[in-house]
Amino acid sequence: MQCNVSHVAFGLFFLLYIVAIFYYDPFINSTIRDSSFRTPSRIHRHTFSSLLSDSLTRSEMAESDWPKKDNRRFLHVVYRVGDLERAIKFYTESLGFKLLRQRDVPAEKYSNAFVGFGHETSYFAIELTYNYGVTSYDIGDGFGHFGIATKDVYKSVEEIRAKGGNITREPGPVEGGTTVIAFVKDPDGYTFALIQRSVIHDPFIQISLRIGDLERDIKFYEKALGFKVLRKVDNPEKKYTIAILGYGEEDETTALELTYNYGVKEYSKGTGYAQIAIGTDDVYKSAEVIDLVAQEVGGKITTKPGPVSGIGTKVVGFLDPDGWKTVLVDNEDFLKELE
Repeated sequence: MQCNVSHVAFGLFFLLYIVAIFYYDPFINSTIRDSSFRTPSRIHRHTFSSLLSDSLTRSEMAESDWPKKDNRRFLHVVYRVGDLERAIKFYTESLGFKLLRQRDVPAEKYSNAFVGFGHETSYFAIELTYNYGVTSYDIGDGFGHFGIATKDVYKSVEEIRAKGGNITREPGPVEGGTTVIAFVKDPDGYTFALIQRSVIHDPFIQISLRIGDLERDIKFYEKALGFKVLRKVDNPEKKYTIAILGYGEEDETTALELTYNYGVKEYSKGTGYAQIAIGTDDVYKSAEVIDLVAQEVGGKITTKPGPVSGIGTKVVGFLDPDGWKTVLVDNEDFLKELE
């Protein structure tokens, strides 16, 4: 009698299991509905715990792959200056930049200039923005520096000094290493690190920002922007850790340097530094991924995907978990701007 009861119970359980598979599995349901499909090559089998969440998980996984498949590269960094002509003069005469283009937008009461070391189709650039009537900005303590590669730091420093530049760290090997560096400040107070390299592709090699949670931010930039961790250095003696992130090898491309100082969770963003611009083939699809990542680790979209008023270029703007802003710019629209 006990054996018969157990057999019946097992049979009922097996029957319910088969019914559940046919009812919940979208592949089997579609196969049954499609009368032309007579001999399916395989049947998906699911556990009960995965049946309800399977479609959502697949969708999210598909979207999260987009940043790695997208055609992305660093375009430019944007920050504000109090005197545009003074800034252009310093960047072109002291740091070796070229003036690439300028535009004035009276309706919005601002003008800007793009400077770089080569054409914007393949070189990183700086967008210097002047807001009518504003002569100075607070740099804050969160912004670190911009990195410029040079084959001779000592010579570069002397040339900058001769033109009245502000040298804040004399040239010499980095502490604990052999790489020769120096620091200078532009007329608005932004710091530039001069870094000696024997081989240089694009001299603008680095943007350095300070953050409050390195692992969280690495996760955000990997998932939302498709960055790779190129290098990570921990210095317990000096109580800081840095991570270099980017789309290619560190010595071949511009990279983002995130610095975590032990125990420091927040920094002032100031009013000068604005954002990094990165190219994308689809701002709308990118926005969907950013929204998913922000729900998981923090951050938020601040500019919904779509065309910029007065320019027409499609963008999406967002903040990372620490509040640093990035704007993704439609690649085709960006090229039209350059025409």
